[in-house]
Amino acid sequence: MRDHPDKPGTNVALIQLLPNMLTIAAICAGMSAIRFGVQGSYTLAAQLILAAAILDGLDGRLARRLGADSKMGAELDSLADFLNFGVAPPLVLYFWALQDMRGAWIAVLLFAVCCVIRLARFNVSGKSDDVTPDRSYFVGVPSPAGALLVMFPMYVSFAFKDSRLLPDAIICLHMIAVGFLMISHIPTWSFKTTRISRENVKYFLVGFAFVGAAVLTYAWTTLVAICLGYVGVVIWALIKNKKTIFKRGK
Repeated sequence: MRDHPDKPGTNVALIQLLPNMLTIAAICAGMSAIRFGVQGSYTLAAQLILAAAILDGLDGRLARRLGADSKMGAELDSLADFLNFGVAPPLVLYFWALQDMRGAWIAVLLFAVCCVIRLARFNVSGKSDDVTPDRSYFVGVPSPAGALLVMFPMYVSFAFKDSRLLPDAIICLHMIAVGFLMISHIPTWSFKTTRISRENVKYFLVGFAFVGAAVLTYAWTTLVAICLGYVGVVIWALIKNKKTIFKRGK
């Protein structure tokens, strides 16, 4: 019988703590992003938020692979998600562009509240015995994707070497719009259940290599393209599932 990390009085293999170590590393990245945002190192702050998103994508999958998933790990992961995706990105955006704009703090608060509501809804649906969630899609934009999208103005600015390419009011409206996308009922694509035929695996790997090389060579321009592509996916899902969304919203 496998020892469970939450069970008292048992020894836990060090490798089973690796998922929680990744989660804590993600928390440190998110906190450090806020610090560097306050200090004006905005490029590094954005990079740390992206690193936190990558770590978030690894910890849960690693826990399931190692059989080290636990209640404490699930709660820790949820708290890390709120810090890294609901608090750090809007704060960094605020320090970067919005400190001098009256009312901009309201947009920051709205985004954070939308993120925590989205995470709470996700946690409740995952623990409910009455409803079996459909793993093929998310209900609303997931919080890591929301963090990626909300920093879009920064990516544009970094890509085109302009300190402030978009107006402050547009950045605020963008932040609020992404927040509402997270708590919406739009079914958004989940890559977790996506399957690729063996014949197409080689093409997928070549495409992945191309995207990886683009990120390493033209990081901010590639992130702009990724965000626009994701917005296209969300719009397509909205059009395709319009009737279903309206029924859920009633």
